[in-house]
Amino acid sequence: MNDTPPDVLARVGPDDEGRRLDAFVGGLDEVGSRAEAQRLIRSGRVMVDGHPRPKRYTLSEGETVRARPAPPPRSDLVPEHVPIDVVYEDEHLLVVDKPAGVVTHPSAGHESGTLVHGLLDRAIAGGDDPARPGIVHRLDRDTSGLLVVARSPRAHRRLQSALRRREIDRRYLALVHGEPPPALTIDRPISRDPRSRRRMSSRAGVGREAVTHLRLEEQIGAFALVRARLETGRTHQIRVHLEAEGFPVAGDPVYGGRGDPLRIGRQFLHAASLSFAHPETGEQIAVQSPLPRDLDEALERARRLADEA
Repeated sequence: MNDTPPDVLARVGPDDEGRRLDAFVGGLDEVGSRAEAQRLIRSGRVMVDGHPRPKRYTLSEGETVRARPAPPPRSDLVPEHVPIDVVYEDEHLLVVDKPAGVVTHPSAGHESGTLVHGLLDRAIAGGDDPARPGIVHRLDRDTSGLLVVARSPRAHRRLQSALRRREIDRRYLALVHGEPPPALTIDRPISRDPRSRRRMSSRAGVGREAVTHLRLEEQIGAFALVRARLETGRTHQIRVHLEAEGFPVAGDPVYGGRGDPLRIGRQFLHAASLSFAHPETGEQIAVQSPLPRDLDEALERARRLADEA
């Protein structure tokens, strides 16, 4: 099977007169970004009227640009049986309901049994990392719920672009300690905790922008069920933000700090809904996932404890 994408031919029109070559090529749907265009130009995969040109070359109307997109990176990963519920599927993408305990993609210490291994036989594709084909965003190992996976490089580029533009709506249910207000927006940068590589931190006031919107769903005695909407998507973002505000996620072994009185065995965090515009058709895709059994049972235990108090 030949995985090399076909060459792309584009004629420079009057509106593109005077544009830089890298900007023009980066705007081609099959290339997708200026950075990728520059990589192609550097590697001699872009021609203007049959001649290589530098990235700063100024285009003239009527010229023909030929770009040869790079073939997708080859992966040595082997499909494995990993129990995953696919809740939406078409030729361009999948939406899966990841169970807790499954790592999203291979990494140090997790070379097998990942979500990627379980989806390899479903033709997932896209991205520059052969260990993460099709992965648009990820969930922590012990966070359950919904995530979208691409099945083509173009769908992957478009979905990642939508994610950067904050056009993919991701909402989570979390059971937390304490009594949060009815609504709360947490705007705290997140960076790696200098004291522990296992943790992220928002206390230093430095790092990448991170914004989480919270809404109280139910106060349950000493616990509260909240719905969190991600505006950004940093590592451990919801868990870090809730800890910083004094409402740590119940059962969280890293950021909880209050043990596991409900005997959950993991953080009570579930990606409950996901909505976005389809990268090819523009149709709105909206999917929901109910709480898995372990979290539903923990929620009932919290309610019983509140009734007995």
